[in-house]
Amino acid sequence: MAEWWRDAVIYQIYPRSFQDSDGDGIGDLAGITRRLDHVAQLGVDAIWLSPIFTSPMKDMGYDVSDYTDIDPLFGTLADFDALVERAHQLGLKVIIDQVISHSSDKHPWFTESRADRTNSKADWYVWADPNPDGTPPNNWLAVFGGHAWEWEPRRRQYYLHNFLIQQPDLNLWNPAVQDALLDTMRFWLERGVDGFRLDTVNYYFHDAQLRNNPPNTEYDGPDVYAWQRHVNSRNQPENIAFLKRMRALTDEYDGRMMVGEVGDNGKTALDIMAEYTAGTDRLHMCYSFEMLSRNFSARHFRDTIRVLQENAPDAHACWSFSNHDVARHVTRWGDHACDPDALARLSAAMLLSFPGTVCLYQGEELGQTETELLFEELTDPPALRYWPEIKGRDGCRTPMVWDASQPHAGFSDAQPWLPVKDPQAARAVAGQQDRNDSVLATYIAILAFRKAQDPLLWGKTSFLDLPEPVLAFHRTHDGQTLTCAFNLSDHPQALQVQGATSLDGPSQARLDSDRLLLPAKGFAWLDGAVTLTC
Repeated sequence: MAEWWRDAVIYQIYPRSFQDSDGDGIGDLAGITRRLDHVAQLGVDAIWLSPIFTSPMKDMGYDVSDYTDIDPLFGTLADFDALVERAHQLGLKVIIDQVISHSSDKHPWFTESRADRTNSKADWYVWADPNPDGTPPNNWLAVFGGHAWEWEPRRRQYYLHNFLIQQPDLNLWNPAVQDALLDTMRFWLERGVDGFRLDTVNYYFHDAQLRNNPPNTEYDGPDVYAWQRHVNSRNQPENIAFLKRMRALTDEYDGRMMVGEVGDNGKTALDIMAEYTAGTDRLHMCYSFEMLSRNFSARHFRDTIRVLQENAPDAHACWSFSNHDVARHVTRWGDHACDPDALARLSAAMLLSFPGTVCLYQGEELGQTETELLFEELTDPPALRYWPEIKGRDGCRTPMVWDASQPHAGFSDAQPWLPVKDPQAARAVAGQQDRNDSVLATYIAILAFRKAQDPLLWGKTSFLDLPEPVLAFHRTHDGQTLTCAFNLSDHPQALQVQGATSLDGPSQARLDSDRLLLPAKGFAWLDGAVTLTC
């Protein structure tokens, strides 16, 4: 019970886009509750709700103006309580987003803080004097474009915003701010939540001296934020002490967990994941964007897991292929597949065989693809600002599709906040749930297989050094070994086998004497510590 999260599969729900229950075109808590049976039937263990708190919605809820109430768009605290009760009846844990690196500029804390330099909240946000020429105090950039500093004439100072201007950064150097944020987390723990997903967990602290960031000479793309190495605006060592305070809080309650989003990439992200999950007094687990990238190769998946294992053998990772911030993986990796359904099935098999906890994003179980949107259909601030070079995140946030025969594929009776288009509606739940050959059926089968295999839940992982396009590894637990093999290409692959006895589970392969025949985008689980060679 206490460590249910170690082998869990977590289903991410984007509340605006899951199910509308009141006819305003926006998903809500009552709609989520109505659809929880679908989630439970998949065989997952928990749901993660993207932000549902009171917010002006400048960044779709990631700009919180009240940490202890529900935004009216989504319902009420009573609706939330009903959702938690129903989820628990179905055996589902409930995880909620915590966005505490920054708040909304409409939060009462910031309203007071920006008024002058002497009020009780004057030091609750990151304020800095201008340079003698009036320019910002350093060169830090914001994730969504432009400088990370905004002028406040009432204080004659700049405030830090790592994201939108309307998302001022909280000053976690101030112990009173830490105390207030921990109190808000306690509020939800007392209300019965089972855990927290911590947004931008490596942004909590900034360099106290406000030193400039150095340039990133390895990048020359359209995202100007990536032109810097953000060594001073994030990833500060002081973060660890606050993570320990958060862990001490959650440890007061049985069976609660925290998973942190590391907003970084490459070796830095993996190093931070290792550091933030080391021992038993920090985060329970972390995830980064390493597997949310466009890199689709056996070497990339193998090296990402290996680096984390070598750097922190006691760390626990959480892996995902899609979420609300990146293009859906069936589209993102589409250049590597002739058949999107085959890619979706292969992705499910790989992800659900990896060591650690797994996150699935709503619609992923349908093989859902990215929605192509027109400029006039967009809502995401980066896309509105930098279209068409940066298309933003709306394409992965379009509504869940339930029944293609219904208006807006069963999401709402009203015009949805983002459109439901025909390619997405064609993948609706109703059209897949009675088909044994559907992507949905594959997800259900693999989730059931995973749950029945101790090596996939708790096993140690050792990789077989095979050349592209084959990824293969052993998962071993308590004397039992399962060999997992995946063909990432659109061409069949034949491997020489030593020690194979049988194929397990919903394998898409054929064992022919001493050969394993993997079809295009095929996968197999074999009983035993099988040796595979090309």
